[in-house]
Amino acid sequence: MSSILNFPQVLLPEIFADHDAGSRVGVTVITPNRRLATVLKSEFNKARAIERMSAWESADILPISAFIERIYDDALYSREALHLPILLTPAQEQVLWERAVSRWTADTALLSVVEAARLAREAWELAHAWRLIPRLGNYPLNEDGKAFQEWSGHYEKMTRQARQIDRARLCDLVAELCKSNEIGKPKQLVCYGFDIVTPQQARLLGRLEEAGCEVMVAPLLPQSPSRPMPGQQWNLDVQRVVYDDHSEEIRCAAVWARERLEANGSARIGVVVPGFSEHRSTIMRIFSSVMEPDVRRSLPGAARPVPPFNASLGLALISYPLVNAAFLILELGDEQIEFERVSLLLRSPFLGGGETEMVHRAQLDAQLRKRAESLITLERLLNLIEREPGRISCPVLVRSLSAYAEFRKARLSGSQAPSKLARIISDTLGIVGFPGERELDSSEYQTLKKWQEVLAGFAVLDNVMPRATYSAALLRLRHMAADVLFQPETPDVPVQILGVLEAAGMTFDHLWVMGLSEEAWPSQPRPNPFLPVELQRATGLPQGSVHASLELASRLTNAWLTSADEVILSHPRHDRGHDARELAPSPLIANIAIGELGLSDYAGHRDLIHGARRVERVKDDDVPAVQVGAKGVAGGTAVIKDQAICPFRALAIHRLGAEGTKTPGSALDAMERGTLAHHMLAQVWSQLKTRSALDAIDAEDLEAMLTHAAKEAVARLQRARPAALSARFALAEQRRLVRLAREWLNEDKKRGDFTVVAVEDKRTVEIGGFMLTTRLDRVDELDDGRRIVIDYKTRAPLAGSMLGERPEEPQLPLYLVAGELGAVAVAFAQVKTGEMRFTALARDSDLLPGAKAFSESRHGDQHGSWEELVTAWRMNLGNIAADFFSGHAKVDPKKYPHTCRNCDVRPLCRIHERVGDDVIEQEEAE
Repeated sequence: MSSILNFPQVLLPEIFADHDAGSRVGVTVITPNRRLATVLKSEFNKARAIERMSAWESADILPISAFIERIYDDALYSREALHLPILLTPAQEQVLWERAVSRWTADTALLSVVEAARLAREAWELAHAWRLIPRLGNYPLNEDGKAFQEWSGHYEKMTRQARQIDRARLCDLVAELCKSNEIGKPKQLVCYGFDIVTPQQARLLGRLEEAGCEVMVAPLLPQSPSRPMPGQQWNLDVQRVVYDDHSEEIRCAAVWARERLEANGSARIGVVVPGFSEHRSTIMRIFSSVMEPDVRRSLPGAARPVPPFNASLGLALISYPLVNAAFLILELGDEQIEFERVSLLLRSPFLGGGETEMVHRAQLDAQLRKRAESLITLERLLNLIEREPGRISCPVLVRSLSAYAEFRKARLSGSQAPSKLARIISDTLGIVGFPGERELDSSEYQTLKKWQEVLAGFAVLDNVMPRATYSAALLRLRHMAADVLFQPETPDVPVQILGVLEAAGMTFDHLWVMGLSEEAWPSQPRPNPFLPVELQRATGLPQGSVHASLELASRLTNAWLTSADEVILSHPRHDRGHDARELAPSPLIANIAIGELGLSDYAGHRDLIHGARRVERVKDDDVPAVQVGAKGVAGGTAVIKDQAICPFRALAIHRLGAEGTKTPGSALDAMERGTLAHHMLAQVWSQLKTRSALDAIDAEDLEAMLTHAAKEAVARLQRARPAALSARFALAEQRRLVRLAREWLNEDKKRGDFTVVAVEDKRTVEIGGFMLTTRLDRVDELDDGRRIVIDYKTRAPLAGSMLGERPEEPQLPLYLVAGELGAVAVAFAQVKTGEMRFTALARDSDLLPGAKAFSESRHGDQHGSWEELVTAWRMNLGNIAADFFSGHAKVDPKKYPHTCRNCDVRPLCRIHERVGDDVIEQEEAE
């Protein structure tokens, strides 16, 4: 690791003072990263404003990478330009590396060429930054090292022949350009905040000095008058604090930052987090809840004030909702896409008409889920919308998708140049009204501009990727958007949340460094697999070995201790993962005494609402009664079933129209398979009519009948689910139905003579003075006139589910007492391969195979006779119907939590809040 301490030192305030006096014109300050350069510029401008200056010359402060590129850009306007190679963009570099990897791995299976190319590119950058190329031959190469040698050789040959250069070699090129008098160089160059200087950077600084540029080093700036100047004694407040787990640690850091900010609104507060990228979402959520407890500010349409904190590390561009919506639009035109992603697009505000048709599109999405497949194409989506029976009005959406479908046919086929594909992609987004009709806020507008930059970057891939298909273009564009870390710019805020490298060179009034357990700090080494480990260790690459990681962590830790007036170092006591391990502090901070912080107890949003409550008690068990003859109550016998298992469920579903959304699947679900079996057996018995006809039909005719019935059943469902029942799957389902029906008919043959007098019988029945519709699968009549009511099930409930004041399966008893009062048995026919049977309640023992007389069954003690059971059914079902129609709607599940486990209306009744946490924990344990 190179050092720049041999260069003269100068205090940055002196540089700035001379800058104002005009004696330091031509001075440039370089930093290791962009954030530090931004902070220095801000400090410089604040100092000028405090001095009440109305105008001043802008300070030339920039990160070293931008400084190198600026010299290269200036050289393009000199006579050296004729000999300069073209600088590749990062996306162009990645394409060439993938080409190199693919060329040499044609016969080798790689899990991901993209990832291999990315690691090889990183190794290439490290090898040049640390000048390892000449030394690679001195170390034995493993298989990965040999592969990298071949890839890099081909990559270098490609770029040399095309007169191209990448950023890994740009620093060396600029170092040579510094020899030329044609190239502009600063008079003075000040290096600020550098903890690591690579040999490549040191060589550049040396060339600049040889060319007459005065290179100097500036120590860290003090942040307040109480802070000593370099060489003076520090009087700092350093504490080590311990918290039970990482979440508590983050929350206490947020509370601490809020306290310091409220005490001094101009204080500079830093929160440093090793491994920040892994915990970013949790940290930002907790800081938001502590510093912005009023969640109303995040509601749609509400003003969004700038929070008093920001993070140094952005998110991948593709993770932003606006960019994700753009990819959803583009992928919809490329073959098929998951319906769940289409659902997001239908409800997105970034689609044309998204605000105007918001409610209708949400309704349309709920309806489409009932008939859509798990994978869907643009044309299939349009077809489903046009066939929607409810005719939900979304004219803007339909026009946009129709225009998109026509554009897709005309423009999205074949291979084209990236520049043309970029134009096509832009036109595609325009056709559907991206980015929507509402005005974008500041963050969304900046995200849109960044997306447009990425798309423009894709357009310049022509010289490294001459042609590509639309699918390949989307994949490449997705990789590019995933590689770009982006964070919208915000005004200067006092609280900075930083990773360890982003914090290098920065000083604060208050600093908190968290997560300093022995497992997290020093961070684990991450040597590049394509470079010899021995070489990385010998060179001292940061993160290249345990020793280098420890050395870097020690320097950073020491820097933290002198970076603020108040320094808090924290670590969790436990890891709340699966193994719940105990954690020790990092050895780098273990010698610091443990202290305690007396932090305030800030109320969260829930506490604020609860504290401002005005209690008003409202009886919510009853609602207005259903008027006789009123419309709007649907569901037939399901009304009675839902009222029996939970009165509120019946209200929500059958009067309020609440229903859950279905998740489309690629295959048939259990309900659809059951429906097929119902239709199949209905057709068979509609033709056979009697058991004697079943006995008389020969095997060949029976097989033909079953095959025809199976085809009819499949065709009936196929109209709604064509993808799930395509030719091959339809044939397989037909064969399954034939086998299932044949096995069930063998079960029917075990019975005495009977006639099927009703199949899929739909009737209007009266119960408790109210009319309901019901449909039963089958009613059989024996030779002696006794009738049996039968309902097919793929898994039959227990017979006991039809008993009690609130029967869970009231359909068969309801049909009996309201439509077939003379019936002497009700039975579930379980139609399941290998488990065919009847589950019945019967008056007599000779009615069905395996069925006992009711008086002899284990349920006989509940009612003295079959007649008493029928009377109880009539009374209980009448009471249930009367409760529903009178408006009784108490949240009263019959068997909690079993009744509620798959209920769609739990968000409405909020059952968990009513019964308490102890029952919830019991449910989760089950």
